[in-house]
Amino acid sequence: MTDLLHELVRASAARDPHAPALGVRDDVLDYATLEARIARAAQGLIGEIGLARGARVAIWLDKRVHTVLAMLAASRAGGVFVPINPVLKEEQALHILRDCTASVLVTSAERLARLAPRLHETPSVTSVVLVDGSPDDSQAWRELPWDALETGEAGSPNRHIDVDLASILYTSGSTGRPKGVVLSHRNMVAGAKSVATYLENTRSDRILALLPLSFDAGLSQLTTTFHAGASVYLHNYLLPKDVPRAAERFAITGLGAVPPVWIPLARLDWPQAVVDSLRYFTNTGGRMPRTTLDQLRARLPHSAPYLMYGLTEAFRSTYLPPAEVDRRPDSIGKAIPNAEILVVRPDGSECDPDEPGELVHRGALVALGYWNDAAKTAERFRPAPGQPAEIVNPELAVWSGDTVRRDAAGFLYFVGRRDEMIKTSGYRVSPTEVEEALYATGLVAEAAAFGVPDEELGQAIAVFVAAADAAAFSTDALLGACRTTLPGFMVPSRVELRSELPRNPNGKIDRTALRTELDAVSRA
Repeated sequence: MTDLLHELVRASAARDPHAPALGVRDDVLDYATLEARIARAAQGLIGEIGLARGARVAIWLDKRVHTVLAMLAASRAGGVFVPINPVLKEEQALHILRDCTASVLVTSAERLARLAPRLHETPSVTSVVLVDGSPDDSQAWRELPWDALETGEAGSPNRHIDVDLASILYTSGSTGRPKGVVLSHRNMVAGAKSVATYLENTRSDRILALLPLSFDAGLSQLTTTFHAGASVYLHNYLLPKDVPRAAERFAITGLGAVPPVWIPLARLDWPQAVVDSLRYFTNTGGRMPRTTLDQLRARLPHSAPYLMYGLTEAFRSTYLPPAEVDRRPDSIGKAIPNAEILVVRPDGSECDPDEPGELVHRGALVALGYWNDAAKTAERFRPAPGQPAEIVNPELAVWSGDTVRRDAAGFLYFVGRRDEMIKTSGYRVSPTEVEEALYATGLVAEAAAFGVPDEELGQAIAVFVAAADAAAFSTDALLGACRTTLPGFMVPSRVELRSELPRNPNGKIDRTALRTELDAVSRA
């Protein structure tokens, strides 16, 4: 019985303790070792640090063994792990630490050095666990080495059940800074079982984890692997050519990525050993271009393609079975196991075939809402359509804000987004957050950010700006300033300079007029 997230590893260790579970380069842990180290680290979080039930453990690391240990140890100790994307800059990391009121930060010495001058802005952080380097006893917070967790005083795990919080994943909203999606143990375990079912994962699978573990699809690769008793190999993606080499080295059978990663990979020649071993590949985070899909299938003819659509608020939502790819290459498929996907009108009534409507996801994967944001939670998490009026506490579903249509055979097709979110490089980016970074440079007086179609990125970020000082303005200086405060995927790729931005009758920047201008240029 696996009701709690960390129990996925425990169950697989009981079945086959010596099977490989987690690998990074030459370091491979079997299930028995992984389970033992999770248990020791969990005891250390309680005994050495005094982690309370539900306390947040933030993890700001690249993909390494310690990253996975920290997440599952926090789960086992009764805490809540908060993975922070390693490509984020200090400002975004500090926002997440402040917002979730983390009490523990697990990180590296190099990352802590970047945060330390401002970490006092997050007084909730009382303990920092370093996976390398030497602790500094002079700081306002306590620093201790990772080994102190696995060798320190033991503490009894806090009591928790499957509806308790397990993790908070931060994702951008249409306005403002990233917001935390709260996931329970039930959400994550149900997601692992569902995805493993349609991917047909078994103990013989070997998964290459390319995506960030702060990304729902990246985290799903871990949970799915551990549920199946398979093995997962962590890979910090840098160059496309490194991926086929890693896939060959570990005889990978399953590989998942987002379109900006797949596009360069589709142009490479893959070793024959990978062509023979790779059982499937998956795509999420945006539509894969048809040419890319065709190239991948030509280079990996024995690999089944799984095209997926997901919401961080519900982990995964739909997938297109490989047998349907030739007939419906533009479809996002049907609901994953143990989920129902509805297509509804604004009044909640179900749409007719081929009638566009909002995608609504109901089921065990629906998250608990947004952390510390009642207004946004009420907007997105609403009663599922079609429930009897007599139910006093109706089931909540995720109203995605995405417009889709369902054909007569029940297959879904993405139409567009209702809000202004930008989907680039597999990430959801808030236009407001980009605009705030532009204003912070002091170089612009007005700014408006948009997503524009891009074959490789899904959407590129285009910005309209009015300069604070037109005579001294430099696009290169503006982008250079952005690169110091924003991760690469959030830096605009196109800057349109105007003397002033248009206004609507309410005096606000006329985003509709600017969007019309962008669309006209895109069609030209």
